[in-house]
Amino acid sequence: MAIPVAQMWAVSTYVIKKRLSGIKRYPLVLMLEPLFRCNLACAGCGKVQYPPHILKKQLTAEECWAAMDEVSCPIVCVPGGEPLLHADMPRIIEGLVKRKRFVYLCTNALELMNKIDQYKPSVYFAFAVHLDGQREHHDYSVCREGSYDIAVEGIKEARKRGFRVITNSTLFDGADPNSARAFFDEMMGLGVEGMTISPGYSYDKAPDQEHFMGRAKTRKLFRGMLSNRKSSWKFNMSPLFLEFLMGERSYECTPWGMPCFSVFGWQKPCYLMQEGYADSYQELLDTTNWENYGAASGNPKCANCMVSCGYEATAVMDGFSSWKGFFAMAKGTFSLYKNKSALKLLEEPAKPAHRPAPLVKINKPEPALEEVGV
Repeated sequence: MAIPVAQMWAVSTYVIKKRLSGIKRYPLVLMLEPLFRCNLACAGCGKVQYPPHILKKQLTAEECWAAMDEVSCPIVCVPGGEPLLHADMPRIIEGLVKRKRFVYLCTNALELMNKIDQYKPSVYFAFAVHLDGQREHHDYSVCREGSYDIAVEGIKEARKRGFRVITNSTLFDGADPNSARAFFDEMMGLGVEGMTISPGYSYDKAPDQEHFMGRAKTRKLFRGMLSNRKSSWKFNMSPLFLEFLMGERSYECTPWGMPCFSVFGWQKPCYLMQEGYADSYQELLDTTNWENYGAASGNPKCANCMVSCGYEATAVMDGFSSWKGFFAMAKGTFSLYKNKSALKLLEEPAKPAHRPAPLVKINKPEPALEEVGV
């Protein structure tokens, strides 16, 4: 099982308590963005397109801890930007672990070998390494040649030192399901605990707007990729969310389930859309017109979204809110999803490799931005 038992117990008891108390809207995962600056400029990312004065800003450790204390949910993901560029990140992580939150530090791993000595292995802490597929596909996805090999080196070192490591992959139109399946084999061979996967979201600021998938393409890709799977593959995600991506379940978005706190405050309405900010999570809940969001609302910005931060919260809450959901989740955990018709999807010719931008070649990680005075 990819998800630690302690984490499953913490999440299940948390969801059950909220349900029994009659609370309808509550956070499941805090998306904590301590900074936006990064040492990559991925074509599908909208987080690094801010002007320099914004990229220089970052949350303090105290602000990060206060946000966690405010929502008091069992899991916190620390994306960015690149969190390892934050000079105080080790202390931030230490404070979150002391609160016994399950922390996932999302990193492209370019700085991991340089910074790994500053962190300690714990059941409450994991490196979530961004890899969008096999070597060629990943390097083109992040527009930086050599990124895959550096990330793999970091994964091996982290596993050697006893750290929990998962991978985080975002897939776009043109992704080859056969290559993705081979990538799963590679990651399991590296000894990662589990994998997370999600279709991309069309950020307004993303340089490449041509390769985001609609719902039909998303379901087709994930059905081919995840049907007839190998028992060795481990996913650090709700199996019900994966079924949703495969088109076997219908869910509505839970935009408040994974709230985002950044240098701007609490982002409205969710991690993916920026339509204002609140000073507190409670204000976010009270002042957001939630009926205006999600596929059922008719909002065009939500029409094609099937991203984990909106729908995995729905799947997790479904899995722990009833015996029916729990048994479906347990069944999905061990199912290989045998499907003869899905095998035909693997026989379709793959599209030419997508090349979003000219590659920049690197042989070693660049110095952290704070170290060169940016």
